Amino acid sequence: MPAPFSTALASSATPILFATTSTWESIAANLPAPAREFATANGFAAKPGECLTLPGENGKLGFVLFGLEDDVAKADPFRAGQLPAKLPKGTYRFANAPHDTRLAALAFALGSYRFSRYKKAEPYGVSLVPPEDADADELARIADAAALARDLINTPPNDMGPEELAAAAKALADEFGAAFHCVGGEELAREFPLIHAVGMASTRAPRLIDFSWGDAAHPKVTLVGKGVCFDTGGLDLKPSSAMLIMKKDMGGAANVLALARMVMAAKLKVRLRVLIPAVENSVAGNAFRPLDVFKSRKGLTVEIGNTDAEGRLVLADALTLACEENPDLLIDMGTLTGAARVALGPDLPPFYTNDETLAADVARHARQENDPLWRMPLWQPYDAWLDSKVADINNAPSGGFAGSITCALFMQRFVSAGTRWLHADIYGWTPSAKPARPEGGECQGARAFYKLLSERYG
Repeated sequence: MPAPFSTALASSATPILFATTSTWESIAANLPAPAREFATANGFAAKPGECLTLPGENGKLGFVLFGLEDDVAKADPFRAGQLPAKLPKGTYRFANAPHDTRLAALAFALGSYRFSRYKKAEPYGVSLVPPEDADADELARIADAAALARDLINTPPNDMGPEELAAAAKALADEFGAAFHCVGGEELAREFPLIHAVGMASTRAPRLIDFSWGDAAHPKVTLVGKGVCFDTGGLDLKPSSAMLIMKKDMGGAANVLALARMVMAAKLKVRLRVLIPAVENSVAGNAFRPLDVFKSRKGLTVEIGNTDAEGRLVLADALTLACEENPDLLIDMGTLTGAARVALGPDLPPFYTNDETLAADVARHARQENDPLWRMPLWQPYDAWLDSKVADINNAPSGGFAGSITCALFMQRFVSAGTRWLHADIYGWTPSAKPARPEGGECQGARAFYKLLSERYG
């Protein structure tokens, strides 16, 4: 669904007045007397998220009052994302400044999202005349990309297997004239043995999605996304309760495609490459087993400690391929560990990097974009936990400690020395609705990474 920004004249749009409990008295004093009396009669107090439509002339909609937090430091910059669900159909404008005008406009767009592929859900029917100081094209690029990620994650696994994920990637590549390639069959088994091992038990064949865009003379930026379209856990079977949201296990791929859309739509000066290992982790007689040993694309032998630690396996082969052409920057995203959620919850994904400047830049953009990320350490003393008695490395050390860190350390083994690398262990899901973030699939980290790339390669 396209971003709900209108080209109508601001003068024709219904004004939205933002107020806080401390500013409401002065704002009310400047309202027309009938509107002020109507607000008083309805008990409007400018509490965060409180919304009241005020009559204008001839009974038409005249104003909208919307409450914000008093404390800017504790305010939700996406509070305005509640507006689309609260407003009557029509075109609106901001009559005064919220705490962050650009983020409020973006929140309005993100809050307009509805997933209606399987159940009728009428669009909210609202649009926003973008604030004068906001780049409407930029906001639309970001909102449209976020909608793509949400749509892909929200699609159930019977309609979003490896083949369908590849089709979605190809559609995006074709839209921007990118060169698309997909590796499967015997070639996949030979060249990418870990990807093949994870996906071989499924009747839906695994594959590696690969597309490139941009001028070959520009700096190489490679994005790698985990595309596990459904994760049963394999022979280390998940309990049924843990499978109920496993359609989101391709959230890394969805977010990488969202990020790629932003990059290509903005025409950043990069040579972009997107790699997505697309598999289902299924149970069958030929499923890979605990204690199996496989030789990776890099040549390292990997002992399987747990078949439910499959995401790092498929990413390992893709990271190896990415490093073969020495990218200027390598970013991977995946829904990888429950340990990350135990440590930081669903809304604050950890990220890891081997570059201090990159770490500082990511943290800055995450704050500015209200796209939370928190740096976690590549703690080298824990690398020894990955040791195996029969292979070069084990994919899932026993003990249960520091699961997100050891996952990152595992993948670091497949990143070439000297490669500037950024890894994000995202959740890709909003468990309960928040302003601008409906329950379901979510775009996490991609907006912050896009701003990082825009700053470096714009």
